[in-house]
Amino acid sequence: MTRKERAKQFMPFDAMKGLQEALRAKEEHHTRTEKHDVSPDDEKTNSKVLSDIRKGMKVSVDFWYAFHDINLEGTVTAVNYAYRFLKVEKQKINFDDIYKIRITEYF
Repeated sequence: MTRKERAKQFMPFDAMKGLQEALRAKEEHHTRTEKHDVSPDDEKTNSKVLSDIRKGMKVSVDFWYAFHDINLEGTVTAVNYAYRFLKVEKQKINFDDIYKIRITEYF
């Protein structure tokens, strides 16, 4: 018996294929949140911060994405005022989905 064949007998057996994926999908569905409103004061603050943001700055952003509230910290890789989006690392964030944004480090 080869080593590979011997190793196969110790591999975990999944008697119910797809069960783990179905459970994860169900759990993800239960953790979804509705997008909540941003206060006028926070809108003003966010607008001011967004106008000051430049590529290379480090930011902390609270935003809504794919039915979840997310907090992301990282470096701004792109800002597009015409299409109203911001990229932090590889995550594209629409301005309308931002709850709160803070500049944590200037370049």
